[in-house]
Amino acid sequence: MEHLTERFFEPGRRYSEREVNAVLSSRYDDYSTLRRYLIDEGLLTRSPAGSAYWRSVTA
Repeated sequence: MEHLTERFFEPGRRYSEREVNAVLSSRYDDYSTLRRYLIDEGLLTRSPAGSAYWRSVTA
């Protein structure tokens, strides 16, 4: 999961849900589950309104 995030999502850039889905669906059919896992693991952050996603800051 970390490799996927590091490879396909740039730090500091915000992505629409459509963009996140496009990246993930090219790797895995069930992209919505994969998106949830990335958020649950703290690798992606979702805005409260769900309109933007970004790579989480890691130490």
